[in-house]
Amino acid sequence: MNDSIFHYHNGSLYAEDVDLMTLTDEVGTPCYVYSQGRAVGNLKRLQTAFPDAEIHYSLKANANLALVRALIDAGAGLDAVSGGEIYKGVQAGALPGDIVFAGVGKTEQELRYALDMGVGWFNVESGHELARLARLAQQMHKRPRVCLRINPDVQADTHQYISTGHAAAKFGIPLGEARDLLEKHAESDSVAVEGIHTHIGSQLGAVDQTAEAIKTVLPLLDEYSDLKTLNIGGGFPVSYTGEVVPSVEEFASTIRSVLAGRDLHLIIEPGRYVVADAGALIVEVQYIKHASGGVIVVTDGGMTELIRPALYGATHEVMTLHDPSSSEFVKSLVVGPVCESADILRAEVVLPAPQPGDRLAIMDVGAYGAVMGSNYNARPRPPEILVNTDDWRVTRRRERYEDLIALEE
Repeated sequence: MNDSIFHYHNGSLYAEDVDLMTLTDEVGTPCYVYSQGRAVGNLKRLQTAFPDAEIHYSLKANANLALVRALIDAGAGLDAVSGGEIYKGVQAGALPGDIVFAGVGKTEQELRYALDMGVGWFNVESGHELARLARLAQQMHKRPRVCLRINPDVQADTHQYISTGHAAAKFGIPLGEARDLLEKHAESDSVAVEGIHTHIGSQLGAVDQTAEAIKTVLPLLDEYSDLKTLNIGGGFPVSYTGEVVPSVEEFASTIRSVLAGRDLHLIIEPGRYVVADAGALIVEVQYIKHASGGVIVVTDGGMTELIRPALYGATHEVMTLHDPSSSEFVKSLVVGPVCESADILRAEVVLPAPQPGDRLAIMDVGAYGAVMGSNYNARPRPPEILVNTDDWRVTRRRERYEDLIALEE
């Protein structure tokens, strides 16, 4: 296998040792392709950087059962933010005790389900949630382990939609309120508050802000002897277009320095870092429209398959499935077929002069890609394919028209 997971070989783009042109000849487009080797390799890099930490892969990034099972087999626990994610995690092979249940708006039904399943940790986001959990746990004769999620009032260097630790965010509990809750529930028979959680956002651009957030909650850990666990969430960044981002080793070194001298159990909850660069969305060019200074490339995949560019203004690299080394290039606007002006996959990119029938790979979409897909415009969702060295299999089939009305009466 080439050192690069997605690479050109014999004139075609490969994922690991699989020719993507041959694969898409068989399964069609649009489709998602994931590299099992890259995802597991990213997890192992985290395990090396944080050798003493408990690592819970964040299902919200990509909940494909086959991919999740491979990560579980490689030693990952799971982080779930809904009852449905707990269910999917168990179906993928996770032990309930290896699941952390997070999320700001857990319903009573979800809490009952999580208690009944026996999940390992509850990340609690408010005093009302803690009271509800304690009441339900008492009724069900349970005593769950709890981390209080603290809002440290630290502004992360990231997009406003994925910044979660500032004072105006919906996530977490203010420091003063957390002290009151710790005092109130110190002797509780229904909940065991044993840890602190702090997570300031995703795609973090600097390690210093993570250190600042940890330093904000250290007084709580020092004051309350029952607090033996620190959960710092995830947020480790990936480079989408070649920009320089802090490495996980830099994060690990800084965190070790901040926690030096303390005997704390560390939990991390990475998602994007594990799977983003393990995935590509393959689309086919349908039409070319000439525009001022370039062309508009209309493909069969769009915001229903990948909403990140429309939602966040995210930028993804675009590769052709044929080797572009001997091609003429043209400035291109790559768009989808959805009836929305925001349906743009890449706003401006220089591509080998595209023609109808050409196929393109939208890169680094393993996180927040298929998992955020929709049926808008009554579009069936695409299949998901898992590649493992020179083998591949469809792990989620393409939806059919009849699937679009299967739940309607």
